[in-house]
Amino acid sequence: MAFMRKTAAFLGVGALQSLVSDSMAIDMGSASTIIAVRGRGVVVDEPSLVAVDTVTGEVIAIGREAQQKYGREERGVNVIAPMLNGVVADFERTREMLAHFVGEARGGLSHFSRRALMSVFSDVTPVERRALLGAAQHARVGRVGMIEEGLAAAFGSGISAEETRASAVVDIGGGTTNVAIVANGKIIRARAERIGSSNIDAAIINHVRRHRGLLIGAKRAERIKLELASATVPTNLAQEIQINGRDLLTRMPRSIEISAGEIYPVAQEVVRQIVAGVSATLGELPPEVAGDIYDRGIILTGGGALFGGLDEYLRDETKLPVRVANEPRYAIVRGLEQMFDAPLLLRRLMRQDPEALLDLQSETI
Repeated sequence: MAFMRKTAAFLGVGALQSLVSDSMAIDMGSASTIIAVRGRGVVVDEPSLVAVDTVTGEVIAIGREAQQKYGREERGVNVIAPMLNGVVADFERTREMLAHFVGEARGGLSHFSRRALMSVFSDVTPVERRALLGAAQHARVGRVGMIEEGLAAAFGSGISAEETRASAVVDIGGGTTNVAIVANGKIIRARAERIGSSNIDAAIINHVRRHRGLLIGAKRAERIKLELASATVPTNLAQEIQINGRDLLTRMPRSIEISAGEIYPVAQEVVRQIVAGVSATLGELPPEVAGDIYDRGIILTGGGALFGGLDEYLRDETKLPVRVANEPRYAIVRGLEQMFDAPLLLRRLMRQDPEALLDLQSETI
């Protein structure tokens, strides 16, 4: 403590504060990692990818730099996604990835973050939760709170913690879909499915391989999804794009034309599964809650909310009003940021291990 006082006197309070990033909101998903710093907004938005040297095991690129290598890796390099379906699949790589992104978020001379809030899948297991806490500790974050994605997305999409009537929030990420029914700043009912917008890419790759005899990579599958796929029937079923890949039989490079009409049922099957989970959750609600949802409708958040026609398809299937949140990819980190300004609510909602909980209660947030 004496050292800290002397350091403060030497540097000045402002300079000392610059060494510590006060509060971070972290949404680490299968597809991307988004970090917001209190007072600065979103400062990191990068793919959750890591490039690894297969001989030494050393991480040689993270985020966008790793994405540039994806599908075109040089010899001896493998690009992996250490987060799978919203949880840690490769602990060591997740630790290194998070430490890298947190370092970018701090910027300047900052070397330590006093606290952070992380979003977690609603049915995360204790083992998976400890893995995320361990990754945050490695990234030199002082105290970490864990908040369910659905609740954070609700706050980030404009739902007040004081709102007594229930609201339905559907957060669709790359590998997960969270359905949360929220009222009075609490989750009434939640459903988590390990399916998201990345499953559409996988379905497209599988379809082109099985029915067109062509192997394509994830980047070309995503291009097909963005340019041709939609949740509702395309206005121009004959629209085509050219796709290159490797012929399954000859193993030589080949090109095919693929149409929106061919891709529509492939993507629609994944969308149907996502919407079935939403409908199942709505079908389990108490009458008063169901009445609130009928009046207020459904809010879509997450990157998957931007998939073409999804809001319209969900509206047709549920017969409820559906709206896409403003900047839906950032709804979770916005909600986490807001919690820093509501310490009493934050204390009640924080999900973390007993030691961290004692540390949290011992000082003001």
